[in-house]
Amino acid sequence: MKTTLKSVLFLFLFAFSLQSCEDQDDVAAPADLQINNFIWRGLNEVYLWQQDVPNLADGRNLQPDFNQFLRGYSHPEDLFQDLLNRPVSKYPNGDAIDRFSWIVEDYTVLEQELSGVTKNNGVDFRLSRVSSTSNDVVGFVRYIIPNSDASTKAIKRGDLFTSVNGTKLTISNYQQLLLNQDSYTLDLADYNGTSYVLNGKSVALTKTVLEENPIFINKVITSGSHKIGYLMYNGFYSSYDDRLNQAFGELKSQGVTDLILDLRYNGGGAVPSAIRLSSMITGQFDTQVFAKTQFNAKWMKDMTADDLESLNYRFVNNIDGKPLNSLNLTTVYIITTASTASASELVINGLKPYVNVVQVGETTIGKNVGSYTIYDSETLFTKKGINPNHKYAMQPLVFKISNSAGFGDYQQGLQPTYPQLEHVSTYGVLGDTSEPLLNLAISKITGSTAKRTLNDNSEPDTPYLTDSKIINGLRHGMYIQNPLKN
Repeated sequence: MKTTLKSVLFLFLFAFSLQSCEDQDDVAAPADLQINNFIWRGLNEVYLWQQDVPNLADGRNLQPDFNQFLRGYSHPEDLFQDLLNRPVSKYPNGDAIDRFSWIVEDYTVLEQELSGVTKNNGVDFRLSRVSSTSNDVVGFVRYIIPNSDASTKAIKRGDLFTSVNGTKLTISNYQQLLLNQDSYTLDLADYNGTSYVLNGKSVALTKTVLEENPIFINKVITSGSHKIGYLMYNGFYSSYDDRLNQAFGELKSQGVTDLILDLRYNGGGAVPSAIRLSSMITGQFDTQVFAKTQFNAKWMKDMTADDLESLNYRFVNNIDGKPLNSLNLTTVYIITTASTASASELVINGLKPYVNVVQVGETTIGKNVGSYTIYDSETLFTKKGINPNHKYAMQPLVFKISNSAGFGDYQQGLQPTYPQLEHVSTYGVLGDTSEPLLNLAISKITGSTAKRTLNDNSEPDTPYLTDSKIINGLRHGMYIQNPLKN
């Protein structure tokens, strides 16, 4: 895996060095334009839709008005958004093309976020509009992160909140109230059958620097002749790959016959981690193509057959020489919701040509594109020769990914085999066999009848808005993690 990624990045670096010489990019930008020049330079080279954005055309930086163009943006974030291809910030009503590129003013924070380290009080929640026609927002607590501030407070899965510090949550203020404050009080609420009303309870919470272990639950459920492994996995963080392998070793040692992989709140992460997880589920497809990547037209046009081969990701059988604890399964059951994205979807789509993937729950978000951290440096892809005058970095979309059969057009999400909406009124306890989504998956394994869950009009339709992972900076990620580090 590391060899493949190094080949891809070497190809990029070599081509970039030649292009820089041709375009005279080595001429230093004026001091007041360094950040804006970096944004243009990086997106011009690697952005997936570079050819679709007129202001990113090759040679644009050589035109007489280029510096004047850059000076037209006093905030780098505004320039970044204007250089994206129909970004969601400008096309919020469902017709956006780029829903996932982002920029940060401190790459240290970004690197921490991509490793699962955030400033966090430990409440993982979903935010929704209270109705499709309302700008008011309601929060649903999905789970509490262990060893967090919230884990010591009277708040749990299924709790609702509609106000923060006494201020009602709305579309226009939720980021200010939940993102820009290190301490706040959640005002809890109940649903009375017609509306959400405060119940007089509140919880004071404080954020700390928190590293979340994505292996939230790992257990074996025995049902008749079936020994079902249940793994709830909440993020693809490469620093936890060894522990993930250990978790599979525990399942393997107990002789599991089936596996339920719960990705309902997993917004994605590192591509190599997704491939390792898929290889742990299987094991019989070592070195076969798992996924194929495609970059922008500028990069792809001169690629040789060997170059194109280097863009393929393959199943693996080890982590840095340590053998994987693979289960060699031919069927896997995967739980999903509207928060399942990116690397999680890569696992589902990548496995489908090889094994029977039974998806239970809700349609996923539909992120078939991935990114890489871009620095203002000599290489763009690493910190070698990084500009010491600022710490801006970008996480733009740079590749589209498909499975070995060539299918990658799932922008509208991956639809479940067995649909089941997750309702807060019947959330249940995660990992308990009566929890609705887990219970449905178990019933499909054993042939038993699933418990009936709420599917009527007694609970309002609350359109998904965002969730705490996105607010805390984790976003919906599918990225290559610094393969040139070593």
